[in-house]
Amino acid sequence: MDRKIFIGNNDAELALKNYLALFDEMDWGYDEVAVMDSLGRITYEPLVAKICDPVYNASAMDGIMVIAEHTYEASEVSPLILEKEKDFTHINTGGALTGEYNAVIMIEDVIPIDDDKVKIIMPAVNWQNVRVIGESIVAGEMLLPSKKKITPVDLGAMIAGGYKTVKVFKRPRVGIIPTGAELIENPEEIETGKLMESNSYVFAGLVHEYGGIATRYPIVRDNFQDLKIAINKAVSENEIVLLNAGTSAGTKDFTVHAIEELGKVFMHGLAIKPGKPTVLGVISDKPVLGIPGYPVSAFLMVDKFVKPLVYKFLSQDIHNKTTVEAVSSRRIVSSFKNEEIIRVALGNVNGKMIATPLDRGAAAVMSLVRADGKITVPRLKEGIEAGETVTVELLKPIGEINKTLAIIGSHDLVIDYIADKMKISSAHVGSLAGINSIKKAECHIAPIHLLDEETGEYNTSYVKKYLGTGGVLIRGVKRTQGFMVQKGNPLGITDFSCLTKNLVFANRQRGAGTRVLLDYHLKLNGISRENIKGYDKEFGTHMAVAIAVKTGLCQVGLGIMSAAIAMDLDFIPICSENYDFLTTEENLCDERVETFIKIIKSNEFLRKLDELSGYSYDEIGSVIKC
Repeated sequence: MDRKIFIGNNDAELALKNYLALFDEMDWGYDEVAVMDSLGRITYEPLVAKICDPVYNASAMDGIMVIAEHTYEASEVSPLILEKEKDFTHINTGGALTGEYNAVIMIEDVIPIDDDKVKIIMPAVNWQNVRVIGESIVAGEMLLPSKKKITPVDLGAMIAGGYKTVKVFKRPRVGIIPTGAELIENPEEIETGKLMESNSYVFAGLVHEYGGIATRYPIVRDNFQDLKIAINKAVSENEIVLLNAGTSAGTKDFTVHAIEELGKVFMHGLAIKPGKPTVLGVISDKPVLGIPGYPVSAFLMVDKFVKPLVYKFLSQDIHNKTTVEAVSSRRIVSSFKNEEIIRVALGNVNGKMIATPLDRGAAAVMSLVRADGKITVPRLKEGIEAGETVTVELLKPIGEINKTLAIIGSHDLVIDYIADKMKISSAHVGSLAGINSIKKAECHIAPIHLLDEETGEYNTSYVKKYLGTGGVLIRGVKRTQGFMVQKGNPLGITDFSCLTKNLVFANRQRGAGTRVLLDYHLKLNGISRENIKGYDKEFGTHMAVAIAVKTGLCQVGLGIMSAAIAMDLDFIPICSENYDFLTTEENLCDERVETFIKIIKSNEFLRKLDELSGYSYDEIGSVIKC
């Protein structure tokens, strides 16, 4: 096997169009299923009514059936007397009209005289209160066209039209083959060099949503012959095959070579980010795709290429995707040569939809969980400016998004616990960026913890500086900041002077309150940042710092006690700080903000703070106008 390292840079939309065209003539046949089992399936052929509904002239009311022409003289002034079995016969709803009877007078309009006679004061008209033969369905008329997704009301029409079974398009079977020597399925086997295999479960869920049938195959280790055997088996048993990982140009990336040897590689390499090394192939006239291994790339490429394939095999068009117009809260820099898909959190702030970019890493799986939508930055565009209006394809219902509290600012574990009690979208961008987001009306609440180096106070001076008198602080928690170190504090960290030792420090991003706190103490102690190894490496959250220390990537980090406890690290306290929630007077009247305050003041939430440790909350929920 010759190793090829070239990966193309093909236009993704054109690749999709041309790839789908390869299967224009494919007909994967039909299943014949009971009507009651056909909900959500796609009709294979037009359905023509076999019988009429109703098949007889049926009464639509409880009452009496009459010959309409014999009642024309009835009026309030001159009531008409009718004789049973001579002029009328009693009938119930759904009963069949007999003889020459051609109208029904509902029982409420009939005045009894005795057992055999009644009186009416209004005439009947022909076919009054009668469901005539074929009124609902006429035999021979089309009930449903082909390629129609069957709904609950369609079931009723088919049954009324005489159908017991119906032909529906077969659901395409999609075989999913995870690859990689590092993958395991049992979390108890986790160790260095081993990763949980989760992508295939995501793929299977997506295939089910699209209308296909997913089959997960065992993990194939990095062996070329084993991979070919697995592909041949999957191709023989499925209409579509997905190979996950091994699509790039590494020494153990066999996917493209296996497809090429067994069939044809239609395209390898797309001008899209994330997802560039995607492989589009054909084996035995069936689509076989190589999907990148990183979770975000994998999800986006399955949605972009596999969904249209499943829909095509079901003879369905992908309906227009639900989109909204939103304002980007931050500048997004994008590569000129690639289309790029950006995950965003959305918030409806004062009637304006705000889109805040989330972590863009191809492996940042939680950015998919937290994303409310996605923005596509097209090729030949270098990005999106802050304040620019963008089109967002929704990943969650708009009703849910409109109920969501938008939080942009500093990170703390307490935000996660609030999110368990109400809908929240959050972006961890640091305290200063949070203040700026409040100033530009891009969020409802900005968590902040900023130390004033001159006064030693937290938050209020920054709010006054950036917002004047327009800011309002909702008191949050007092939390303990300090050094997170490995168990036993093997390097003997005691104070900031220790950061200049031969160790690696885990720093927070610029604009974060913890970064401000660090710089304040470095200045106070006359320590140059150039003497701290790792100062320029930024981590976005306290938990990210904690995991960096836990895994040995760094030896010490500055952060909150709760994060250290969560990661089972030792903690050296430095100071107590105010972690507050910045908002505006206008937002205080917002139902979502009112709910937020109610939650943080609740006994249940306060008990959770006690469990986490490192927090005090004497003034939590109180409102301070700055």
